[in-house]
Amino acid sequence: MSTQIEVVKQFFAALNRNDVSSAIRDFDAGIVRFEFEGTPNGGTFRGIAELKELIVKGRATWAEGSCSPEKFLERGDKVVVDTRVHVRVQGSNEWLDGRVADAFAFRDGRIVEFHSFMERAEALKWAGIENQDS
Repeated sequence: MSTQIEVVKQFFAALNRNDVSSAIRDFDAGIVRFEFEGTPNGGTFRGIAELKELIVKGRATWAEGSCSPEKFLERGDKVVVDTRVHVRVQGSNEWLDGRVADAFAFRDGRIVEFHSFMERAEALKWAGIENQDS
């Protein structure tokens, strides 16, 4: 397993245990976070402070659950992750369950871009990875 994939795995583990300091540890100070439109936090966020605020705000809505990376694809400095989102938000008995494609770009061992895509094909195109269904 590559170092980049290990960094992404550590990010998700920290996110799921609500350890924000550990979650942002491997992000570059100039990180750019792209959250797809149509979500409560859709938009573009720049820098560690905005990323940290976004994570804290998002995690505060969870009563329980997780974002679980299921498959990793890597090309050069980019990693695409098939992610299962399974959370119950505060004040609800309903579980939200779905899949997104998260994508990360690295420079000098640090995450410099973090994208979430509704469609896996969009993430693969962004990363320059041929569609891999297996």
